[in-house]
Amino acid sequence: MYFAELVFHNVYTRKTRSLLTGLAIAVSIMTVVTMGVLTNSLRQSAISILRTGTADFSIAQKDVSDVIYSAVDEEDLTAIRSDPGVESVVGVLVAPFKLDDNHPFFLQIGVPPDELTQFGVDVVAGRAYGATVSNETMLGYRTAREFRKSVGDHMMLNGNDYEIVGIYSTGQVFGDSASMLPLVTLQANERKPGTVTLAFVKTKPDTDIEALRARIEHDNPQLATVRTESDFGRVDRNLELLSAANTGVSALALVIGAVTVLNMMVLSVFERTREFGVLRAIGWSRRRILLEVMGEAFVVTLGGAVVGVAAAFVSIRLLRDVEALRGLFNPVYGADVFLRALLITFGMAGFGAFYPAARAALLRPLAAIRHE
Repeated sequence: MYFAELVFHNVYTRKTRSLLTGLAIAVSIMTVVTMGVLTNSLRQSAISILRTGTADFSIAQKDVSDVIYSAVDEEDLTAIRSDPGVESVVGVLVAPFKLDDNHPFFLQIGVPPDELTQFGVDVVAGRAYGATVSNETMLGYRTAREFRKSVGDHMMLNGNDYEIVGIYSTGQVFGDSASMLPLVTLQANERKPGTVTLAFVKTKPDTDIEALRARIEHDNPQLATVRTESDFGRVDRNLELLSAANTGVSALALVIGAVTVLNMMVLSVFERTREFGVLRAIGWSRRRILLEVMGEAFVVTLGGAVVGVAAAFVSIRLLRDVEALRGLFNPVYGADVFLRALLITFGMAGFGAFYPAARAALLRPLAAIRHE
């Protein structure tokens, strides 16, 4: 019998134990993949809000629980506009509300009509709304397509009836799945006069962006600038906590999986002591014994991981239908999530099987054969 066949044969002859161990590993890997995809997806959704438009960087209130609830005073933006390195600053108010059961997190975005171009908005049909007209709105092309709306139609948004005067595109999923209306109108509706959620800064050519960011934060300690994904935690603590939880879950899954594999392989080695003694007596090297036991652990662990990944796709599909996540959770299957799951799988097998494999390899042939 070939070596690989022997490894699979040994796993198969202990079907119940192998299946139960594989099941425990599958649950662990399913949790790791699901949490990883959820964390990455929510992070990308939140970051896409900050990247709506064509700005070089964004400004938000520092250390808020959720970037959507950031509050920036327009007077501060006026001061920032006076910086010699700033070409333009667009203040935007973002107001989420429940449109219907399928859209519990629909966005209204308030932007002055004369700053739409600076913001990166392309009006693809109709026209922009008036600066002070309270019943006009534009829809992102994704929203218009989903609701089958066109220029001239009406739509109820957050209890108000609006005439759709234009369809726009921003090149960002969140922006194109929202609606836009005059900033002053949304500020009045939300009772937030003189306040915006975010500001989008465009710099002049050859400006030292990092130096400009440092000046803004020095002069406005209540604000934080965001340019890269790593900056995001400064303006949204919730996702940082979720990322920490994801790391904790991965570590816990590794420990649980390793202990499960350890338990299975210790029992296997104990039951097969005489077998290992015979194999050593007929010429098997310690290295070959070690590889056999480790191989059995890897077969069970990899089998459980495959089932776990498949189960993760099912759980992610179910999570998409959870009302609290609908509209926010658009799964992003990043390679890093599956790489982490693969490393945890090998970690489970390696840490869990090393001790019993070493114990089997170090058995003395005669003593092992006499073992009862």
